[in-house]
Amino acid sequence: MHDDQIAAMAPDAASLTAARKLALPKLWPNLGTHSRALWGECQGSGANPYRVQVDLETLAFRCSCPSRKLPCKHTLALMLLLANQADQVPVAELPDWVAEWLAQRARTAERRQVSAEAAPIAASAAPEPPPSRTPTAREQRVAAGMLELDRWLEDRVRTGLAGLQEGALGLFAPFASRMVDAQAPGVARRLREAALLPGSGVGWEGRLLDQLSLLHLLARAYAHLDDLPPDLQADVRTTIGFTQSQEELLAGQGIFDQWLVLGRRIEDEERLRVQRTWLWGMTEQRPALVLSFSVAEKPFDQSLVPGSFFAGELVFYPGSVPQRALVRTREELVPEPGPLPGWSINAAIGIYAAALAQQPWLERHLLIIGPCRLACAEDRWYLCDADDQTLPLSRTSTQIWQLLALTGGHPFTIVGEWDGGMLLPLSVQCEGGFFCL
Repeated sequence: MHDDQIAAMAPDAASLTAARKLALPKLWPNLGTHSRALWGECQGSGANPYRVQVDLETLAFRCSCPSRKLPCKHTLALMLLLANQADQVPVAELPDWVAEWLAQRARTAERRQVSAEAAPIAASAAPEPPPSRTPTAREQRVAAGMLELDRWLEDRVRTGLAGLQEGALGLFAPFASRMVDAQAPGVARRLREAALLPGSGVGWEGRLLDQLSLLHLLARAYAHLDDLPPDLQADVRTTIGFTQSQEELLAGQGIFDQWLVLGRRIEDEERLRVQRTWLWGMTEQRPALVLSFSVAEKPFDQSLVPGSFFAGELVFYPGSVPQRALVRTREELVPEPGPLPGWSINAAIGIYAAALAQQPWLERHLLIIGPCRLACAEDRWYLCDADDQTLPLSRTSTQIWQLLALTGGHPFTIVGEWDGGMLLPLSVQCEGGFFCL
């Protein structure tokens, strides 16, 4: 492969420019090639180097960095190294992590081949159009509700937001009940939460307008649901309140990894209690969110203990930014997990922004930031990273003194839920080990 061919693969000019700066052998302490693959490890902003691997036969690639660009700058840099400085890339045996990836790709290709051979092929027959589907009774009610929501939102904007400072609850609550009748509970919940914003302090007008805009986008998206990509369709339906059968989901393909249970949070949502348990896949370097629900004080599933470490397969719910998952198999591991990746605040917020661009109704996102330290200004606690960037911690967080005691003023890596404005700490990794808060 030549330099110009690699340049043509770059998703944008900035990625190619960054890749050329990284295409230096000294930045790749572990580098090698084989008749089938090219691989390397490049030190990034996290504690662990990014692992990059390229299948030279099919020109497929994978990198453990958080970038959503394909190929990322690390992949481009590795290929540029081989193209321009082949003598600096030693021929070697495949490391285990590359061999395992290639084997997995081979198994996937074999399954696809078997499926293709088993499928009946009608050579001369014209393809039949997909059968038309009659909307269910619920879908019809939701469609009518979304049309009504869009008109209601137009009225709110037309009459202005200033008058809502004192009468929001009386105006929003009846319409939220109307959304319950339309079988759109997710919309009803967002309306009730939006009704509390006029009393939330300076800048409430902008925050309220943001939420109303997202509801408007949701109503319009549902009106054109069939025109959206499948993952975005799933996002729209989930945000409105449609659910998916767990049995149907578990029949799909899962992801096997070594999972660290990062922490859990329990919150009350009217008559429902919700437990959020966050996990981190150590190999795939991705988060997973396991939700549990409780009604009438029934106990939650407590099998995923914060701080535990297990090997298992998770199945993710469909969506543009898959994070909610179900545990299909699990086997506890004795070895301690390795260090978590740590991103700077700017990099972590960049990952969140990329996720939000794909899924605009995303309410929470997992951030892992480090190394960082605690800072206090005007009775407010913040995270401060090595670049002196800051990120506000949740005002309701009760873990500040626990964090101070565990870290002793030394740098640490923190895991937390980010809601777009504040970080709610879940766990911390420091010199003393990994601790759930």
